[in-house]
Amino acid sequence: MNSPGRHFLQIPGPSNTPLPILSALAMPTIDHRGPDFGKLGAEVLSRIRNVFQTEQPVVIYPASGTGAWEAALVNTLSPGDHVLMYQTGWFASLWCKMAAKLGIEAEVMAGDWRSGVEADRIGARLAEDRAHAIKAVCVVHNETSTGVTSDIAALRRAMDAAGHPALLLVDTISSLGSVEYRHDEWGVDVTVGGSQKGLMLPPGLSFNAVSQKARTAAAKARLPRAFWEWEDMIAANARGYFPYTPATNMLQALKVALDMLDSEGLANVFTRHRRAAEATRAAVRHWGFETQCRVEAEHSPVLTAVRLPEGHSADALRAEILARSNMSLGNGLGPLNDQVFRIGHLGDFHDLMVTGTISGVEMGLAARGIPHRTGGVLAAMQSLAGNGSPVLDAAE
Repeated sequence: MNSPGRHFLQIPGPSNTPLPILSALAMPTIDHRGPDFGKLGAEVLSRIRNVFQTEQPVVIYPASGTGAWEAALVNTLSPGDHVLMYQTGWFASLWCKMAAKLGIEAEVMAGDWRSGVEADRIGARLAEDRAHAIKAVCVVHNETSTGVTSDIAALRRAMDAAGHPALLLVDTISSLGSVEYRHDEWGVDVTVGGSQKGLMLPPGLSFNAVSQKARTAAAKARLPRAFWEWEDMIAANARGYFPYTPATNMLQALKVALDMLDSEGLANVFTRHRRAAEATRAAVRHWGFETQCRVEAEHSPVLTAVRLPEGHSADALRAEILARSNMSLGNGLGPLNDQVFRIGHLGDFHDLMVTGTISGVEMGLAARGIPHRTGGVLAAMQSLAGNGSPVLDAAE
């Protein structure tokens, strides 16, 4: 059945793709060996570095973020290598499983799925490893399943204090272009990214930002790699080209996405995401619910995972909201299945889209008979406009 009106895609990624990017995707495909493509390739390969805040190479793959996970591992490690991986949630768990499948010995440091990486715990474990058997530390910057953002700068400080030479590999798939991130300043060796969230593109591109230390490790790494090989890519990229057929139209769209981010300014993009997150959490608190993230400073700017009261189905609520309001929300993953729903507020959005999303959720809560305090939309509006707004006060 046709659902009239705009579909609200409020999952935590893929995010909404704005019309300028869709128009770029629809442009005629150009010759990926021709001079026009060389100019395009050189431009996007140079400009994408600013999003990662790096002067080092950023390798672009025609793949999902999962491919970039694998590229980070196979380029830097050898069979049987010992890595330390911190389990902040579902996606950190999947990265751990991938490492095991590749023949890497993954030591998993368990988290509670409600808070971020504990830098001191990792630092203490590294300090115990006097033989330097641990070759890499792998963490997720923004855990999409829980709505928790980890402090990567603090982790780097802890690793430095331990005096350990392990590589630092960080997943920014759901934070890149939405949350402040500094690859060089924070001493990250490989940063993993994807196109379908803060960059506002459809799924299809993934990224590895690569330090010189990581490239040195890659020269000795013995895990098999062909498609994922960094040096082949970096060599071809020096001329603006790729060693195999790239996702040509996606790269045309990436240029437009970079134009949009530069026009707004990354600092303003990050502020916009924080404001949306604060407004969403204001509504959740007003309703009387908990967020899955329980550390205030670690709340994600790109999504909010909401815990429903015992005995109420998050999936039934999501289905109700989809049917009534033509709005998609994220489901709970792994042990959080049917216990939480996730509100995405990332990519291409503005204040009215935030309040519209909150309105759809509140109507769904009422329709499902889930106990809550009404007025979450007003709480979100007050957060966005600033408490004490004369307009809002006059309406009360």
